Amino acid sequence: MDFDWNHLPEDDQLALSRAALAQAADTIADQAETLAEEMETGALDDRGGPEALRLLAAVVRALNPTAMPVAGHA
Repeated sequence: MDFDWNHLPEDDQLALSRAALAQAADTIADQAETLAEEMETGALDDRGGPEALRLLAAVVRALNPTAMPVAGHA
């Protein structure tokens, strides 16, 4: 089955785009949290990054209305 984005109704395109953006934002926030945890446990060098990464995660989640609640102490 071939898929052609241009043949989808505009409402479906918007819904799919929003879902993809929400998933991307959640992935970025999760990765920031993971990196912060890795720095805190000593697996990665800590150069002041954990709090900055948690702030990034909080901002990404705040801009994404379907996001999960913020974890940690950002």
